[in-house]
Amino acid sequence: MGGRNNKRKQHLPLPIELEKVTGKVTKAIYDKMKHDQVRDLKKKTAALKQSATGSGRKRAAPAAAQPSATPKKQKQQPAKRKPAAKPESEEDEESGEEPVMADGPDGGWDNAPLESDSEMGDSDAESLDEFDSDDDHVTQQPLSLLSDDSEEEDDDGGVESYDEFDSDDEQVTFRDMEKRSRKLDERRAEDAEMADMELQDQEQAVTSEREVFELPSEAQVEAEKEAPLDLTQVQMRIQEIIRVLNNFSDLRGPSHSRNDYMDQLKRDMCFYYGYNEFLMEKLLQLFTVSEAVEFFEANEVARPVTIRTNTLKTRRRDLAQALINRGVNLDPIGKWTKVGLTIFDSPVPVGATPEYMAGHYMIQAASSFLPVMALGPQENEKVLDMSAAPGGKTTYCSALMKNTGMMVANDANKEREKALVANIHRLGVSNAIVCNYDGREFPKVMGGFDRVLLDAPCSGTGVISKDASVKTNKGPEDFSMLTHLQKELILSAIDSVNADSATGGFIVYSTCSVTVDEDEAVVNYALSKRPNVRLVDTGLDFGRPGFTSFRGQAFHHSLALTRRFYPHAHNMDGFFVAKFKKTSNKIVVGDKQV
Repeated sequence: MGGRNNKRKQHLPLPIELEKVTGKVTKAIYDKMKHDQVRDLKKKTAALKQSATGSGRKRAAPAAAQPSATPKKQKQQPAKRKPAAKPESEEDEESGEEPVMADGPDGGWDNAPLESDSEMGDSDAESLDEFDSDDDHVTQQPLSLLSDDSEEEDDDGGVESYDEFDSDDEQVTFRDMEKRSRKLDERRAEDAEMADMELQDQEQAVTSEREVFELPSEAQVEAEKEAPLDLTQVQMRIQEIIRVLNNFSDLRGPSHSRNDYMDQLKRDMCFYYGYNEFLMEKLLQLFTVSEAVEFFEANEVARPVTIRTNTLKTRRRDLAQALINRGVNLDPIGKWTKVGLTIFDSPVPVGATPEYMAGHYMIQAASSFLPVMALGPQENEKVLDMSAAPGGKTTYCSALMKNTGMMVANDANKEREKALVANIHRLGVSNAIVCNYDGREFPKVMGGFDRVLLDAPCSGTGVISKDASVKTNKGPEDFSMLTHLQKELILSAIDSVNADSATGGFIVYSTCSVTVDEDEAVVNYALSKRPNVRLVDTGLDFGRPGFTSFRGQAFHHSLALTRRFYPHAHNMDGFFVAKFKKTSNKIVVGDKQV
């Protein structure tokens, strides 16, 4: 009895084995409690408080049993029990009690017939009443559903008790459970419908506010020059103007033209992204207004750090494993290259590892792989890199040539050649010759090359994420000077190639710029000045085709074979690649041979 009293004082429920034996919980209710976790409060507290006289709660005896019920005061006499079985828990052994076991079928309790309260015997009723005394007022609950507080949840928002359906005359059925479940589903559906209606109202309100967008007046524009708006306000206005331009016929203002919206968009984007008006207008001409925003946003984010495996000393698999062992987080750049790796995170500087010092890799932008892949130098060829510093493309060519043939690395800037020479030595290149000439002096200095690579000096509009000064320091004079230099260099590169080469005769022209003036316009100029060359496929299976016409300018139809790369579309620096094939060493202009 001491063990039982301790249990009642601690407000612990009956062990689930005794619940099964006494039949207090029927099979259907037990399964429901087990799976749905529904609180089963067997008796309400108010009903227990009414037993203040000390008389115990009585249960109805079966019809075939004695008509008189056992008084509460006789509970202290030991009830007749069935033969005791071996204790099923350590708790029963410590209390010194023998648990009462029911005589069920061979299959166990789960297969036994369900037993109602009215079918219980006197001895079972007495043993059950021992746990329902008025001294403790403990309401029995299943183990898995017992909460810290024994109070009922009678409010509409809580889970109702099944005591409403659990009386002495009827049992809880699944029909009641289904009815309760349907009510809960209906309530959830109503809440979801109300939430959808509120969301639609908010969207309509936002849409109605956007539809009344008006361009600022001239007075407001002048006032903003003195007191600029907040960047958030400027960004919202950019989005509104783009929305209007994308559906101009329906959303335009009656007194404004498309140029009015474009002028305001240029002013706002110059202020928001920090470009000068000249460069902003030149870049906006390349894209739709929506894609232009993606391009400018991509220029605000640094490109991933990439390295190129030096196949003269190692393989990419071995290099990747060595760097992973040092804690470097990396992945292959893509399927288009077999030597590139992207570095996501490194506990040590990528340019200070033993592998870097040993020349196993070169820190190189993914976009600078492209012109070398397009050039495709072969073993035992004579190759010229006209603008070689700092040596990423030169050493890549030597690796593809397997240190055979001759690799001429030229650069007009003598200071930059220091890094070129250092990288050649570090990477183990032994077929390179370094020279310092103006590229326009070729082929007077040297000619007869099988292949020539010209990565021409440019404005750098494709690498703004690396050099933000390009946003403001490039004007019309810079583009005029650069395009003139590029046209001279490309003609020298064409003249330096031997068209009779058994394996070559190719020229690759590339820039890290995305402007048409430095790309398609220069290539089209070369085609018109050197009719003995033609454009061929670059061999790059991704990238966008070059322009064949641009803002009234018509270019040669073969310019579709060139390739453009953008930071927002290909996650690499902006780049342009064109590949020529020289068909003859003779230049025929009209009826004259040059």
